[in-house]
Amino acid sequence: MRLLLDTHIALWAITDSPRLAAQARNLILNPGNSIHISTASVWEIAIKHMLGRGSMPLSGTQATAHFQAAGYIELPIANAHVSMLETLPPHHADPFDRLLVAQALTEPLRLLTHDAIVSQYSDSIILV
Repeated sequence: MRLLLDTHIALWAITDSPRLAAQARNLILNPGNSIHISTASVWEIAIKHMLGRGSMPLSGTQATAHFQAAGYIELPIANAHVSMLETLPPHHADPFDRLLVAQALTEPLRLLTHDAIVSQYSDSIILV
């Protein structure tokens, strides 16, 4: 299965957080799955870390190094992803979450999230 990690899931995975659900951990560690991380997630991490908002444990640079070490596949932002944003219903106001949904639907990838609002976009999104 091709999985795209929502930003918080990706952070919980690389920091070995107890907040990461067992189902998510099993999907991420399954060698049959390919794990993708969006440029949008690194962008979100970098911005929140720079602004000191929330509890952002890592900088964008540190997160990128951890994602690479974990073998996650980088998913750049393409014009097709951005164009898909126009077709999404307004379930979620967060631009980073909306872009992750658009990427997952365009590629296609299964988005792994802990956000119930994000999961409303498609039955291909895995809520953990």
